[in-house]
Amino acid sequence: MSLTGALNSAVSALSAQSSALSMVSQNLANSNTYGYKTTTASFESLIADSTSSAYSAGGVSITGVSSIATQGSLVSSATSTNMAIEGNGFFVVGNDSANGDIYYSRNGQFTIDKNGYLSNGDYYLQGWPTDAEGTVLGATTAAALQTVDTKAIGSIAAATTSLSLQANLPADAAVGDSFESELEVYDSLGTAATTTVTWTKTAENTWSAAFSNATSADGNTLLGTSPASNTVSISFNNNGTFASTTPNPPTLTFTGWTTGAADSAIALDMGTAGSSSGLSQLSTGDDQLSVSLEYDQDGISYGTLTGVELGDDGTVYANYDNDQRRAIYKVAVATFNNADGLTSLSSGVYAANSMSGASSLHVAGTNGAGTISGSMLEASTTDTSQEFSNMMAAQQAYSAAAQVMSSVNTMYDTLLSAMR
Repeated sequence: MSLTGALNSAVSALSAQSSALSMVSQNLANSNTYGYKTTTASFESLIADSTSSAYSAGGVSITGVSSIATQGSLVSSATSTNMAIEGNGFFVVGNDSANGDIYYSRNGQFTIDKNGYLSNGDYYLQGWPTDAEGTVLGATTAAALQTVDTKAIGSIAAATTSLSLQANLPADAAVGDSFESELEVYDSLGTAATTTVTWTKTAENTWSAAFSNATSADGNTLLGTSPASNTVSISFNNNGTFASTTPNPPTLTFTGWTTGAADSAIALDMGTAGSSSGLSQLSTGDDQLSVSLEYDQDGISYGTLTGVELGDDGTVYANYDNDQRRAIYKVAVATFNNADGLTSLSSGVYAANSMSGASSLHVAGTNGAGTISGSMLEASTTDTSQEFSNMMAAQQAYSAAAQVMSSVNTMYDTLLSAMR
């Protein structure tokens, strides 16, 4: 009967509009939730019987459509461990710090928990360990993922392995004149040591550089022994540019460190033949001749962890109290063929399923994966103006459906009255 169809249709409308209002309520409730993606109502008509001469209303059904792949705007954050993805992809998170199930999120509100892990609530950020320069160690696969542990390298120290020297040895010095310069190097335990370089002009266009034992900064404590071989003969061209050294290449060694460190072998870079980029021999014309030495060395003093920060390419950097910074992890970015098909869970995480397909893991900014911005967060995609408009539409449709039910009730009363 048509009245029954009208009643059923009105009931389905009430149910559908109630669901639509629930979606609006959920979106508005999460308008300030980082990484939140709105769900919109998709209505579908139900036709009972379109061929009968007596039309019977079918009604309406509703499904929620999640706009998971929609990009939210990026906002700055004062927390150095917060991050946001701009573009395609999700953070990979685990529900346990070790061997947990894998989920995905756009909420980059990560902080360091009491155990040193980067986490967002009960979910732990996953990444790949790197070397000090940020190159991933091993394969960028799911099996190689690890929970990002900020205490993975709690302290650092590095022995000096190379020294680049820049100085002008005065050409107007007399044969037999000597000058001294000091160099600071580090042993394998990060202990600073000082060695004195004695520059001696041994002939025209020829000098020697003799390196002393390694001592403490005040020069009172012997730390490492400098063998006799730590004397280098240096030749210059007649235009003052660097020519060659003997031995070639020159190496500075220290043995018997009293600190317990390993023996040191330091490659010396004194310049490029035919140039003045390193050592040179030019006249200064000064009444008081001297050698002013500048140098670069790759050793690092001992330092302890002070905190971490996120780089714009998804690199997790550890900061130390010796003003050093080194990469420790690279954050993984997961992409999907159908991101909107992911299963939405509480806490802003998603689970893969047959509709979304399996994830593909990438380094940020590669192979179609979005880029990562440190000290940023992705805002909710909720548009409050649009949600209020949707709420009013749902309210009006609900009221209309309720009016239909009232009308059907009146018509049934009329029919029953006629039959009495």
